[in-house]
Amino acid sequence: MNLDKNTKSVLFSLIAVVLWSTSATAFKLTLEGMNFVQLLFYSSLVSAIVFLVLSYLKRRDELKKFFRSGNLKNSAILGLLNPFLYYMILLKAYTLLPAQEAQPLNYTWPIAISIFSVIFLKQKLSPVLIIGLVSAFLGVIIIATSGNLISLKFHNTLGVILASGSSIIWAGFWIFNILDRRDDLIKLFGGFLAGTLFTGIYIFFFDSFLVINPIYFIGAVYVGLFEMGFTFYLWLKGLSLSKNKVATSTLAYLSPFLSMIFIAIILGEIIKPSSIIGLVFIIGGILVQQLFNKTKLN
Repeated sequence: MNLDKNTKSVLFSLIAVVLWSTSATAFKLTLEGMNFVQLLFYSSLVSAIVFLVLSYLKRRDELKKFFRSGNLKNSAILGLLNPFLYYMILLKAYTLLPAQEAQPLNYTWPIAISIFSVIFLKQKLSPVLIIGLVSAFLGVIIIATSGNLISLKFHNTLGVILASGSSIIWAGFWIFNILDRRDDLIKLFGGFLAGTLFTGIYIFFFDSFLVINPIYFIGAVYVGLFEMGFTFYLWLKGLSLSKNKVATSTLAYLSPFLSMIFIAIILGEIIKPSSIIGLVFIIGGILVQQLFNKTKLN
C-alpha cells in the first residue's frame, strides 16, 4: 500500500505519540526494581545502541566523521544536558510524585523553550507568550496543590520543583541542539553515548550497577527503545515528511492525555480532577502560544 507523504507523516507522528504516552507508566513500573540512576544508565545505553545502528544504516558517511574533536565536544554538551541532567532530575521526580502529577508538570517544557528563544534566539516577548506562561503556571499550581489553591500547600515540594525544573534543562538542550548544525541522528547518537558515559561515571563513584531483580531490565530496555530511542526517530521522520510542521507538532499534546489513561489502567492510580484541570491549563497555554504565534513554521 502506497501512502502519500502527509499520511506517512501523521502515521509516524501518531505512533511516536502513543509510545511516548506509555513512558510515565514505564518509569513508575521500572523504578519499583531499580533506582532512577540505574534506569537512566541502562535505558541510555540502549538508546545509544539504537542510534548507532540507525546512524550506520542511514548516515554512514556522517558517522565516520563523528570522532572529530568538534563533534565530541558538542556531543558531550548535548549528552550532559540530555539524557544525563534532564533524566536524572525527571526520574528523581517520578520517585517522589505520583505519575499523574510528575508527567504533566514535566510538560511545561514548550513554555520554557519559548522563554529561552526570547533570551538566546532574540525572539520577541509577545502578549500571546505571556498568556501561555500564565496559563501554564496556573496549571502547575493546580497540580502541585491538588487543586487547593487557597492554602498553596504543595503535596511534595521537591518533586514539584524537579518535575517542573526538568523542563528548563530540556529547553537548554533544545536551544543548543538548534545551534548544532550536525545531522539529527548523529547528534542523538553522540548525545546518548555521552550521557551513558556520564551516568556510568556517576554510578561508578556514587551508586551501583547491580540490579537485584533482572526482570526490571525489561523496563529499562523498553524506556531506552520507546521513550528515549527509536521513538525520537519516528517523530523526526514524521516532522520531516510534514507539509505543516506546526500542525504536526501539536499532535504531541495528545500524549499527556493518553498517558493519564495508561496511568489509570496499568498503575491503578485514581486520577484526581486537579491533575486533569491542571494539565488542561498547561496544554492550553502551550497551544495558545504556538497556534497564535506570528512566527509560525510551515
